[in-house]
Amino acid sequence: MQGRRVAVTGVGVISPLGCAKEEYWRNLVAGRSGIRPITRFDTSQLTSRIAGEISQWDPSPWIERRLEQRLDRYAQFGLAAAIEAVKDSGLNFEAMNPRRIGVMIGTGIGGLGEMEDQHTRLLQEGPSRVRPLLVPKMMANACAGQVAIHFGLRGPCATVCTACAAATHSLGWAFHLVRNGKADVVIAGGAEATITPLGMAGFCSAKALSTRNDAPEKASRPFDRDRDGFVMGEGAGMLVLEEWEQARQRGAHIYAEFRGFGMTDDAVHITQPDPEGVGAAECMQAALDDAQMPPDEVDYINAHGTSTELNDVMETKAIKKVFGERAQKIAISSTKSMVGHLLGASGGVEAVAVVLCLNRGVVHPTINQENPDPECDLDYVPNVAREIKLRAAISNSFGFGGHNATIVLARV
Repeated sequence: MQGRRVAVTGVGVISPLGCAKEEYWRNLVAGRSGIRPITRFDTSQLTSRIAGEISQWDPSPWIERRLEQRLDRYAQFGLAAAIEAVKDSGLNFEAMNPRRIGVMIGTGIGGLGEMEDQHTRLLQEGPSRVRPLLVPKMMANACAGQVAIHFGLRGPCATVCTACAAATHSLGWAFHLVRNGKADVVIAGGAEATITPLGMAGFCSAKALSTRNDAPEKASRPFDRDRDGFVMGEGAGMLVLEEWEQARQRGAHIYAEFRGFGMTDDAVHITQPDPEGVGAAECMQAALDDAQMPPDEVDYINAHGTSTELNDVMETKAIKKVFGERAQKIAISSTKSMVGHLLGASGGVEAVAVVLCLNRGVVHPTINQENPDPECDLDYVPNVAREIKLRAAISNSFGFGGHNATIVLARV
């Protein structure tokens, strides 16, 4: 079904590679790693002591001190990225109908830091010392609500919580809201801040994280034979999606056209993907069908690319199922090789990367591609960025629970 065209007119990002669009882009193209030893708490008892941490985070350029104290770290990231995206779009919401502007923001967990802090206070000082802001800071929908409040937006507003697919689901549903005429503008993406003692301990216990603590910049190595698990990251990525004619008439800079969205579930295991990539392949195909785009038009895939044994092989198989022999000719890269895995925010920061790749005709690399895995035998743009005049791209996100999400974006 085709409805209204949808433009991407603004981007905002808070990431381990920078808290501004241009800084993020420069570091991506240069192939720099944002993975470092964790500094915010004692990691001596953890098997993994590295992450894509946003060190020395200062929310003051975006958030006044009084509000900062009322927001968990993940919501601070999300609000800051949303403010950046709206500024980038050039939109003046005060001159628009607030009922026609929406917010869709995904997160995997929400305010984990606040939950941990207040649980410690409960155990050490008793229930009367738990802060009254615990619930509004820890709840997963706090970020979306705070963005709507900040801008005074009264249109569709919701939170998606589908683990590592959350931001991409949010972008896809935002796209459908605009395409189907339910909103004229939607701020969409994801935010996450799970580099906490409990968050790290949980993934360490699951043996999901890389333990390459002596060389953190080499730890995230999607599709490489020597990968040993993913690396945690944190941050937020947001897009402004806008009805095409409105954007064109106001002279907006259109980064890309949002063309399609697909979602499926593996229905196999609560944490492990379908090893044959059936659900992931069906998801990519659903997104292409939604975009009414033949596979031959796709020149770039931003892979989920987690640097885990199961995901990377599965995703390679899924890409081959959808694209056949042409899979060998498609440029594929993993943003996670540089920023780590931002869980529910991953699809947001990766969508920003895809939009900039399309707009600027450059594909960022997958770093740490040193020893190719024989089962991962596609073109992962190893280590060095590549100039390509892209026509269209897809971005994949696959989450615990078997949740799969794919979006399709096209060059203008």
